[in-house]
Amino acid sequence: MAAGWFARWTAPWQERWAALRERRLGVGGRIALGAVAVAVLGGAPWWGPLALSRLDYFHVRRIAFDGTRFARTRDLLPLLAVDTLESVWQPLPPLADRLLTHPLVAAARVERRLPGTLVITVEEREPVALVPQGGRLAPADGDAHILPIDLAAHPLDLPVVATVDTAALRVLDALRRDAPTLYARVTQVSRPNAQELRFALGALVVRTRPEVTVARFRDILLVEADLARQQRRALELDLRFRDQVIARQP
Repeated sequence: MAAGWFARWTAPWQERWAALRERRLGVGGRIALGAVAVAVLGGAPWWGPLALSRLDYFHVRRIAFDGTRFARTRDLLPLLAVDTLESVWQPLPPLADRLLTHPLVAAARVERRLPGTLVITVEEREPVALVPQGGRLAPADGDAHILPIDLAAHPLDLPVVATVDTAALRVLDALRRDAPTLYARVTQVSRPNAQELRFALGALVVRTRPEVTVARFRDILLVEADLARQQRRALELDLRFRDQVIARQP
């Protein structure tokens, strides 16, 4: 019943559009008709977009991606499942939800650019370390998702974590966000036992508890600065004990 009502309601618009095409009006004429349709129907509370979606003028003709670094467009397009017979006035949240099934996509937003373009802004998962996976090293994010990034096409200078260790990856992700200079110094992370994480910052070893915070990790900077003033250096800094940093020197 509703579908028949909309078909009858939008028929005059379809007829006008067909007439414009037959008379071969230029781009200006088509844009003018589209502008009128949007002005008249776009402000309607609920039936306007549905009516606009019946016009050929608003069929999807282009899909543009923004924010992609590692994800390939040819992998994302099939997930959208949008073809040129569909309208830009279709509901957009379901399209964004489809993209979330891709392992590299953390969030997505879809917007219309009238008359016929969908613009998809993608937020990708950020690799924070390389972990062993199937006999090779693979990128992983802070939530221990293995990311399908082609390392031949995208060489990544990342710390190596001995196992897929969620605690270690979360610490690295926090350092990446809040202490990037310290994160850049980390080359390896291992777990010698359940109560300890061991970070290699070049020649310096930092021992922490798995729940170490960024603020606590930054304490090593104060100790390094103090030792430097004394023209000394540490081989190992131990953060496992509350309110103190134990330094082992050469």
